[in-house]
Amino acid sequence: MKLILIEDEKDLAGSIESYLKKEGYFIDRAHSFSQAKEKIGFNSYDCALVDLMLPDGNGIELVDQIKKINQQCGIIIISAKESLDDKITGLNIGADDYITKPFHLAELNARIKSVLRRKFYDGSNEIIINELTIEPDKREMFVNDVLVDLTRREFDLLLFFISNKERVLNKEAIIEHVWGDDSNAFDNLDFVYTHIKNLRRKLKDLGAEDYIKSVYGIGYKFSIK
Repeated sequence: MKLILIEDEKDLAGSIESYLKKEGYFIDRAHSFSQAKEKIGFNSYDCALVDLMLPDGNGIELVDQIKKINQQCGIIIISAKESLDDKITGLNIGADDYITKPFHLAELNARIKSVLRRKFYDGSNEIIINELTIEPDKREMFVNDVLVDLTRREFDLLLFFISNKERVLNKEAIIEHVWGDDSNAFDNLDFVYTHIKNLRRKLKDLGAEDYIKSVYGIGYKFSIK
């Protein structure tokens, strides 16, 4: 899952980023209104953490812009206690949750997971698709109750596909969400094909249907039709 953290306190932003990366998220950071506006205009995110008190603008405007660009993106407002009115306004225009400074990173992580479950997994801790059972919080996946040995990238690929069922995803979108800045280490995009091929093979070897379809000349989609 790819998140954007919009927070002008750089030390706090660094702590949040370090913690969430260990939890398996890809993080983009913005420390100002202008940086955030540019990033959300060019990138797609699964969840945005938005501080309302920015040095060059109001985070409420960013919440509104994110919802207009990407309805599916979850939004958690990060707010100081005295900005209750702004928190209420943010929730009214589409934010999914808010957390008040200071907060424990574990609580922030729990709130992110809750928002993502509501947005992408119908509020459940489990995703069940025919013979497949996926437990995102545990990062485990089963085929007919048999645990599948997936690498981190393969599991992230699977979650990204499932979160975008029936949508065609090109290689660039897949790389952005699953590899992030790490993709700069590769000379071409062929590594995406290799990871998807390995994921499909592992699922089929345990008797799963081949849900990941190649769309010639465009990319891939996860289809249960």
